[in-house]
Amino acid sequence: MAVDLLLGLQWGDEGKGKIVDVLTSNYDIIARFQGGPNAGHTLVFNDKKYVLHTIPSGIFHNDKINLIGNGVVIDPVILNKEIENIKEENVDISKTLFISRKAHLILPTHRLLDAASEKSKGKNKIGSTLKGIGPTYMDKTGRNGFRVGDLESKNWKTKYYDLSKKHQQLIDFYNVELDFSLEDLESDFFEAIEKLKKINFVDSENLLFESQDKNKSILAEGAQGSLLDIDFGTYPYVTSSNTTAAGACTGLGISPNSINDVFGIFKAYTTRVGSGPFPTELFDDYGKTMSKAGNEFGATTGRPRRCGWLDLVALKYACRINGVTKLMMMKTDVLSGFDKILVCTKYKYRGETIENLPYNLSEESLEPVYEEFEGWSENLRELKSADNLPKSLNKYIDFLESELNIPIVIVSVGPDRKETLFR
Repeated sequence: MAVDLLLGLQWGDEGKGKIVDVLTSNYDIIARFQGGPNAGHTLVFNDKKYVLHTIPSGIFHNDKINLIGNGVVIDPVILNKEIENIKEENVDISKTLFISRKAHLILPTHRLLDAASEKSKGKNKIGSTLKGIGPTYMDKTGRNGFRVGDLESKNWKTKYYDLSKKHQQLIDFYNVELDFSLEDLESDFFEAIEKLKKINFVDSENLLFESQDKNKSILAEGAQGSLLDIDFGTYPYVTSSNTTAAGACTGLGISPNSINDVFGIFKAYTTRVGSGPFPTELFDDYGKTMSKAGNEFGATTGRPRRCGWLDLVALKYACRINGVTKLMMMKTDVLSGFDKILVCTKYKYRGETIENLPYNLSEESLEPVYEEFEGWSENLRELKSADNLPKSLNKYIDFLESELNIPIVIVSVGPDRKETLFR
């Protein structure tokens, strides 16, 4: 049975959680394949809002398996809070939530290392969420990591303290003051570990192998966005994992030839949290209106998101890297009321006009080239069918489809799962 992938195509915050929730009824298994609690997937239904950081976004469907794959890094404290927050929806995690034994754990000292490293950079900060994600992946690739399966050993605390001591030596090297107490962090950590042990630990790749043999349908859920990929994003202002389609193979143990559809999620405009290049960023009233109408604040950190026009150069790049087969456009309703809509189709770069993403997106010589479209004023959240979309919006969609050569099959017109139009 083939696996479908769902990925963000920008700098994150595209609305992946909502679409996974909408599509979950079509699948037997929802599997998260990378990232950590620096991701925030927002789901809205029945007039309630939930933010998930680690748990796959299909968790509110009680007849589905939700798998946290080996490519994810897990903070037991944050995961435990997530579980507490969803209890009122009568979610039975004993039957629906599974964690890969090969997933790595974020230790308290990983968080301290993250904070010390970021503080030492001064004005050159990367924009870390300070959740300990980067140091955890560093330990993983450095072959020092602490994995979920290690908790099944009687001597797991010995391994924990050995690694913690190494971290503390590194923290001392940075020679910065931190507003954290390791003793308090460890107290919360050990308490959360005992609760974590009650969740189903599995050899996740075998679970997926067996599920495929039984013709079970699988949706692989990504976190962050393609432009934050450690290899193909706007380095060094990126996350610490592979957020693109290739990451699903290594983050779950699925083979490339088992991948069927690749769903690409993008906003009708562009946003970015934290530092890093952003060619189409707006500093005028258009940008302020986007921010306010879109409630553009990070679901995990609460940090304001920078806003700008849609960057088609970057979007086309992300589609190619991922092999996207179907597109889904989010937050289309946010642009209602704009007298005009601009789309960046090319860059002026070093005296030339280019249509590809250059190595260094931060260069001062880079300037976006725009095409202008007529805006729309209708309240899209009242629409029940894509057949009733405004003419000017349809022209916008048609242009994007022709440029990207990929169909836009979903247009989201609001945060609620019901505010989703299929084309």
